Amino acid sequence: MENEFVEAVKDIKSGTADLVPEDELVKKLKAAKKEDRPLRVKLGVDPSSPDLTLGHAVVLRKLRQLQDLGHQAVMVVGDFTRRIGDPSGKSETREIMGAKEIEENMKDYEKQVFRILDPESTEFRYNSEWLGKLTFEDIIELTSKYTVARMLERDDFAQRYRENKPISVLEFLYPLAQAYDSVAVDADIELGGADQKFNLIVGRHIQREFDQEPQIVLTVPLLTGTDGSKAMSQTRGNYIGINEEPETIYGKLMSISDDTMPEYFELLTDVSPGELGDLHPKKKKKRLAHEIVSNIYSEVEASHAQGEFERVFEQNKTPENLKEIKVPADQIDEDGTAWILDLLELSGFVSSRSEARRLIDQGGVRLDDEKVTEVDFDPVIQDGRILQVGKKDFARLVPEENC
Repeated sequence: MENEFVEAVKDIKSGTADLVPEDELVKKLKAAKKEDRPLRVKLGVDPSSPDLTLGHAVVLRKLRQLQDLGHQAVMVVGDFTRRIGDPSGKSETREIMGAKEIEENMKDYEKQVFRILDPESTEFRYNSEWLGKLTFEDIIELTSKYTVARMLERDDFAQRYRENKPISVLEFLYPLAQAYDSVAVDADIELGGADQKFNLIVGRHIQREFDQEPQIVLTVPLLTGTDGSKAMSQTRGNYIGINEEPETIYGKLMSISDDTMPEYFELLTDVSPGELGDLHPKKKKKRLAHEIVSNIYSEVEASHAQGEFERVFEQNKTPENLKEIKVPADQIDEDGTAWILDLLELSGFVSSRSEARRLIDQGGVRLDDEKVTEVDFDPVIQDGRILQVGKKDFARLVPEENC
């Protein structure tokens, strides 16, 4: 019997950054078995962006592993705490986000999370349920349970304090509010990224203050972004979204550096290094992309994404499913032509006309596989002409009268 729990802890610990404390996890697993109840495993998500990323997928996979061991996932969306803004790893105070933007950001979270988690053993909660009901007296009581000295033990707060950079009292409330989430949902274990360790340990302290058994803290490494240097982040733009199309995810994974591959294999797949042998790096990357797309979507979608990648990038053909650009009649001249910059703007493949000009100058724009070399170019608009921007963005032109 003892062996069973030791092996369970070993499996749970794999691919993690911190497990605090390990002996208490063994006790919790034993108690859960004896009482025939699942442990409640909490994961908080900060709705700063509409996109959950492969960085989130790392911790979601760990949560799914715990579900598969028979435990209950408790997803807590921080719709209330996002108004404060998580200061973890930040060198300055984050701007307060409005309720409308928060609501817009989190509208698809359940759909994205359930690409990895089992809906049947997932409890979805929003921390406005309890934090929004606290009175000022309740908040005074909560703040009395933790000291400023303990807050300043946190690396980012300590650094800002040393550098005389402002730290608002509001930011001190974030770890306490996150800790109170653990009280509200009676968490046995809390998962998070390695940058969340301090906040999760505050949760242990606050649970004791409310006469609860403290949660186990389990953190996972932060996934390196597509830039190959910094942690994956929506803010930095170096991310791959869980909700992106399979072809997009596959293509972005094929563009990561070879040096980043081992980390992605370890944190986002169940493939062992021994399975890869002496495969060529490109074949390894294809295996990686196929595995990750399969885990998020399906084997069928992964195979199709791989086929599309090979069709476009290895066989120099256009994708099977092309985006359509509907060209309004008022942008088509009497001779049936339209300005190339108008077409690029309509495509959504560029963020500005200056970017469109730059891409043309660099030879990054093609029409029917012919390079566009001049900004002053007015092609004839006919249904079926193919506009290509860069290596992977294709669209079919459709005059409005044919729509």
